[in-house]
Amino acid sequence: MEYTVCPAQLPDLGRIQEIYGYAREFMAKHGNPNQWGKTYPPIEQLRRDITEEKLFVITDGGMVHGVFFFWIGQDPTYRRIDGAWRSDSPYGTIHRIAGDGSGGILKTAVAFAEEKIGHLRMDTHEDNRVMQSALAKMGFQPSGIIYLEDGAPRIAYDYIKT
Repeated sequence: MEYTVCPAQLPDLGRIQEIYGYAREFMAKHGNPNQWGKTYPPIEQLRRDITEEKLFVITDGGMVHGVFFFWIGQDPTYRRIDGAWRSDSPYGTIHRIAGDGSGGILKTAVAFAEEKIGHLRMDTHEDNRVMQSALAKMGFQPSGIIYLEDGAPRIAYDYIKT
């Protein structure tokens, strides 16, 4: 596949929701049923992310195969970490990444983000072994534990382009 990354548009919402549904099922089948539950992310959040131009889709031939949030700036959930970030330099954050099973979605999102900024941060649930493995293969390193707004812990990772 020859993927293209572009900002998500409101008409993409139906397909985006399908992809998140597929990702929730995949996570549940692979020992991670709690990270996104049955309804995350909520439609209101997706609409806001699209309006703020922070949600991106990964397409091939006009078909959406993946989706992710990307933003450059201070992420509030990354201010406190039990551990240490490898750098205090400006960074981009990737959240809510999901694909339809086509493969290469994380690699494509990271390549897109690293073109914009060489320091990236991500986090994932302790049960999300698939993502932990994929992040390690992409060169992300665990930095510690961060806490979401509701207090839920997540394993934090950072990546510094060399």
